[in-house]
Amino acid sequence: MEAVVVGLTVAVLVTVLLVASVRVVQQHQRGVVFRFGRVRDRVRQPGLHLIVPVADRMVRVNVQTVVTQVLAQSAITRDNVPLTVDVVVRHRVVDPVKALVHVRDYPSALLQVTQTALRSVLGGAELDTVIGDRERVNAALSAAVDASTGHPWGVLVERVEVRDVILPESLARSLCRQAEAERERRARVTAADGEAQASRRIADASAAVTRTPGETIRLVPGRGDGRRPGGVPDPATG
Repeated sequence: MEAVVVGLTVAVLVTVLLVASVRVVQQHQRGVVFRFGRVRDRVRQPGLHLIVPVADRMVRVNVQTVVTQVLAQSAITRDNVPLTVDVVVRHRVVDPVKALVHVRDYPSALLQVTQTALRSVLGGAELDTVIGDRERVNAALSAAVDASTGHPWGVLVERVEVRDVILPESLARSLCRQAEAERERRARVTAADGEAQASRRIADASAAVTRTPGETIRLVPGRGDGRRPGGVPDPATG
């Protein structure tokens, strides 16, 4: 009886140890094992892994591309125009160990770096550039954020994109009036070009008629009295 109890106890302990030792890393994850607080030698790839209970602790890191929205950020352009912008950041972890060890809570740290880079980049650009050359602004933002996070934190910033730019209401109305005036100016220029082309065509036609008087005479309808244009008798009719 005692042997049975001992056997059952051992079986239960072994089962508990196995359950405590088994870790599964999913396809979109990488595992970092800490033994007594120190990082083990390698990153665990997707699959089944065994760790030492109590001594080891595995932290799983998502390596998928993550899209983070940074909303309603205030900035002032180089020409002193206050803006409110919404930004989207696409990033992914390329070095799980750095992402866990070199920075605490890298998503929050990435948000702070993005806010700082946004104010810096927009502060060095004029309003026309922010509105009209969005790709240039996005490229500068991406480079600034990635420089702070890529090598030190193991986080690759794929793209930072400005989605919405909100202007002060008075400035927005002024820009609308300018845009309307520009559209009216273009319409007037287009109409003037059309009139100029029509005038040139009429002038060209008049010049062609002047150069060929014989053809002009032939174009005048003949009279029924047998006379040529101008009252000259036609020899053929007597």
